[in-house]
Amino acid sequence: MFKQKQRIFYGLVIITGILTLLILRLAYIQLVFRATKLPDSVYTLQEMSVLQRERGVVLDSGRGNIVDRNGVPITGETVSAAVLFPIDKKALGNEDGSIDKVAGALGIETAKLTTMWNKLSVPALWQGPLKNTPLALSPRQAGRIADLHFSGIEVLPYTQRYVNKVSGMQWLGFLSERPDQKHMPHTGFAFKEGAAGLEKTLEPLLRGAGQTTAYYSVDGTNRAIPGTGIQLKSPNNSYYPLRIRTTIDLSLQQRIEALVQKAGMKEGAVVLLDANNADVIAMVSRPFYNPLDIHPQQGVWNNRAVQAAAPGSIFKTVVAAAALEAGVTSIDEPFYCTGKYGKYGLSCWKPSGHGALTLQKAFAESCNIVFAELSERLTGEELERTASKMGLGRTVGWEAKNVAGMALLKPFDHEEAGTIYSSDAASLDGGTRAQSGIGQRDVRVTPLQAANMVVTLLHGGQVRAPRILESISYANGQLMEAFKPHLSPSNEGSIRRETARLISGWMETVVTEGTGKQLLKAKWKLAGKSGTAQVTVQGRQRNNQWFIGYGPVDRPKYAVAVLFQDMPTEGSNQATVLFGEIMNLLASQKS
Repeated sequence: MFKQKQRIFYGLVIITGILTLLILRLAYIQLVFRATKLPDSVYTLQEMSVLQRERGVVLDSGRGNIVDRNGVPITGETVSAAVLFPIDKKALGNEDGSIDKVAGALGIETAKLTTMWNKLSVPALWQGPLKNTPLALSPRQAGRIADLHFSGIEVLPYTQRYVNKVSGMQWLGFLSERPDQKHMPHTGFAFKEGAAGLEKTLEPLLRGAGQTTAYYSVDGTNRAIPGTGIQLKSPNNSYYPLRIRTTIDLSLQQRIEALVQKAGMKEGAVVLLDANNADVIAMVSRPFYNPLDIHPQQGVWNNRAVQAAAPGSIFKTVVAAAALEAGVTSIDEPFYCTGKYGKYGLSCWKPSGHGALTLQKAFAESCNIVFAELSERLTGEELERTASKMGLGRTVGWEAKNVAGMALLKPFDHEEAGTIYSSDAASLDGGTRAQSGIGQRDVRVTPLQAANMVVTLLHGGQVRAPRILESISYANGQLMEAFKPHLSPSNEGSIRRETARLISGWMETVVTEGTGKQLLKAKWKLAGKSGTAQVTVQGRQRNNQWFIGYGPVDRPKYAVAVLFQDMPTEGSNQATVLFGEIMNLLASQKS
């Protein structure tokens, strides 16, 4: 009897042990099931099991949005989109003409629509002319479809990342599919990440907390479960997606883009800065690009506002400052221009010469002879140091370390530093220094640097860091991070306040007496400096045309740099004309 009880006891112990192991195993599987992601997927096993029973479309990727300084959306516009759902093929018979009405509202032939609908196995957004881009319905289209109450089509709000049109906002960037991620099951949705511009530099902040999806549930045979209907699923997170506020004025950006297009600029850039703090108000790159239709090999997505180009005579601003700072000339020194320099193949742009000149007059008339001579008096190091003091030969865009959870935040994607000399400044001969002094040879400047140099002169030689980001907020409006303006000092120090004041004053003379006299008819009193650089493009002699300046003179509000690239060697400076038109536009703005 005792042995029988003993055997029963041991049997129960073994059974209990087995059950305990099974329970532990099931618990382990549940935990792994919840947390483990499938290979090459963003989903856990548990999430995947749910998704396998759902058929839907993504209406909002959940990505953070970017707005202008006034809160106007730059990304994330909500539009009405048509979603086609797989339906019983009997409903496609069109006996009552309902399919004809749907096709008419969508602007497609009934036969084509029926064929497309017959092939559907999962819901699909009605596509526009661009691949993977839903067509934004007009209010009239949306109303017509909604009034039909046809069970196979729904009009739903869709968050469109970009407007389907070209613009000069390459600083915004674009998205590309992540190569390490597969499409979301049964939606055709591809995970995307920033590939250029702010989309790329802010990628860690812009990633959302999940998508908003319209879906219906299916059984094991892929048929809709009766009574479930179409449902919406979203993260319902009070903090995400984030909202990025920029310093851009979207209205001005678009109006300046229109002026750029009207002016016939094919290649180039315009940068508009707030003269008080160097904030970027508008930044236009030409040719324009469409963030929904990117062809990497064409390069139009490149932001020319932060790419360096030969500056021509706008670089004489640096030479004048360097010569005054080094004491190799004075404001009283007389010069004489015959039109020929007599060496290095240099000549003045005015063949007959300018005759007797002061340094101020030489700056206003952009005399090559005077500035080639001054550059020969300077050492290569002196000119290079002064350029750095004025924000050239180095990147100047706003950046910060350990901000918003990022080790380093540099909003201006692919910003170039430019160059003054391509070789050691100490070993340069007189010819190299003379040619560099008129903005030729290896000198390269970005439009952002050029506009910022004007701001530097207006602030007594203090170089500010142009800022394009203002703040980041959570979805509930709570401030996450404010990006404060800061300086961008050079290791070489700054130019003297007196020098900066003198040259910014000489910019007025450029307009009143020099190469910018056509700006005298502008609505504001303006100041600036013109420039023309000779370049070679595909074996042809071409010009870069520049104008940089500020206005109004009595109380500077804006600094502008305009660059026309790949221009004919004949003809007037179109950058000067466009500069005047932009300033007239700004003068017409309400305060």
